[in-house]
Amino acid sequence: MSAHTRRIPTQTRRRPVRLSATRLPDRSPLQLLRFSRQELAAAAEHSHPGLRYATAHLAALRAAAAVLVVHSGEDCSPGRVAPLTDTWSLLESVAPELGEWASFFTLTARKRVRAQSGVPGVVTRQEADDLILEVRQFQQVVTRMLGFATTS
Repeated sequence: MSAHTRRIPTQTRRRPVRLSATRLPDRSPLQLLRFSRQELAAAAEHSHPGLRYATAHLAALRAAAAVLVVHSGEDCSPGRVAPLTDTWSLLESVAPELGEWASFFTLTARKRVRAQSGVPGVVTRQEADDLILEVRQFQQVVTRMLGFATTS
């Protein structure tokens, strides 16, 4: 494990949050957004509502990861690693302006896990379609926030 950690800039958070460099995705924010869009396109192609829902939620996680990568910075303080934190709590702490999105996706995460596990009837087609639309909007918000051109 590397002794290097990444520190999140202080201007957008209330409490210190440190991310281990080994816990961050080895991708650029633009790559993560691209993967997120590809994942969402795949979600739209699934015929099974549970798979549509779970795949759309994973697309949202990739977009959130892009924000987390941007808000990470180098910090060479050895041994200062944050405890494991779920993506949505971490997103809210580094980008409070995305707090409502983080709360929304926290609520949908439980259903995603059940849908992904194959529990029948957990998600309707309409719920999956609605989540796809919400994730698309979240992707656009993140894309604009990070200063990239929107594609849709």
